[in-house]
Amino acid sequence: MTAETLSQANKPAEQAAMKEGLVIGLLGLTIVLVIMNTMMFNLALPDVAELFHLSASSTSWIVTGYSIVFAISSITYSRLADFVPIRRLFIIGILSLSLAALAGIFSNSFIMLLIVRILQASGAGAIPSLSLVLISRYIPLERRGKAMALIMSSVSLGLGLGPVVGGAIVEYLGWHVLFIVTAVTLLLIPLFISLIPKEQPQKGSFDALGALFISIGTTGLLLFLTNQSWLALIIGLVSLILFIIRIRSAKNPFVLPSLFRNRSYLILGSVGIAAYLCSFSTLFLMPQILVKQYGLSAIQAGLVIFPGSILAMFVSRKVGRYIDTYGNSSIIRYAPLLLLAAVILFALFEGVSYFAILFIYMLLSTSFTVLTSSVSNEMSRILKPEQIGSGLGLFQLLQFFSGAFGVAVSATALVWQKNLTLAHAYSNIYWGLTIVVILAIICALTYFRMVLSRPQTP
Repeated sequence: MTAETLSQANKPAEQAAMKEGLVIGLLGLTIVLVIMNTMMFNLALPDVAELFHLSASSTSWIVTGYSIVFAISSITYSRLADFVPIRRLFIIGILSLSLAALAGIFSNSFIMLLIVRILQASGAGAIPSLSLVLISRYIPLERRGKAMALIMSSVSLGLGLGPVVGGAIVEYLGWHVLFIVTAVTLLLIPLFISLIPKEQPQKGSFDALGALFISIGTTGLLLFLTNQSWLALIIGLVSLILFIIRIRSAKNPFVLPSLFRNRSYLILGSVGIAAYLCSFSTLFLMPQILVKQYGLSAIQAGLVIFPGSILAMFVSRKVGRYIDTYGNSSIIRYAPLLLLAAVILFALFEGVSYFAILFIYMLLSTSFTVLTSSVSNEMSRILKPEQIGSGLGLFQLLQFFSGAFGVAVSATALVWQKNLTLAHAYSNIYWGLTIVVILAIICALTYFRMVLSRPQTP
């Protein structure tokens, strides 16, 4: 049974419309807590590295490992949503996230901390991906832009609150207390039971072997980047080859092969992937820049990051209304230019003052939120109903893999440049990100010529 059939069979239109606002509010609150969970630990990295005597490369695995599992979890839950009731999947994801958080309170070694973070990521990845599937399945296209923007504004709020709350907790209470904040998600389960539309299970199968191959493949590539392990690279490449073979032969593949033949989808996805790479790299680098280069405390570093995220949240609400009225074309065409301006300004002025960092991040955060809102909405428009679960899941996987890739490369670049001043090393990384954004601009213009020049219904 296709996703389209599932949607039609399960969708109680009156119920979805009646509870639409409450559902979006619940999803937004949950995403705020999930993103805070991700961001708070960036502020704890210097303390964790000092406590466990870790290098920057080893410390980055708290972020990189989380991002890998988050990405795999995202596409896994998206694929399962084609035949498993989405409410059930939400509850499973929240239980994984919150129960792992309770265990994390008692973590007393780097290995235990890493395991807890990975278990958290296995549940956290469900929330954004299932939210996109739920919106695409139940909210009409004429209101979907606003809903997507509200979800992205929740991401921005989480990005903003995470450093502030995380910085305050790390400075005054210790990083173990960060897990208590995430454990609050356990209290949201009754709301998900009562508000998320009830669906009936459908016949379907899950390609566990395909999921295993792509998990090993992406992990191997990132291990090569962080540890220069040629064995990890070989295992990763072999696994990715086996993944390609698997999805071409499996009856219900983990990723639909037709997505890789959809040029519009791939080019559009590249724009969002570049945005995530720049955002994750920046959110990994900024706490270290602010603490190591400018001597700020963890909470002061969080307060420097906070304004950019809050501004992006307010802007995204207006962007949602704009998308529903005028479509996505102008945003996809011009927002990458703002992202380019931000990374160039970081490269030029990162070493001038932390006030410069504050204002430049406001530009980067806003352009990231605006661009990803529009890309996600446009992707839900161009995919066929039966491709939405797999397509949005693959997009989430590639986004967070690119984020993990950006963090791993940034950490490795810092090690390579250990003989340079911190300002020079950070600046060089942003010149590298400039190349990434230029490629994203080329992809955006290509997509615009291919698809967006055609008449579209907002």
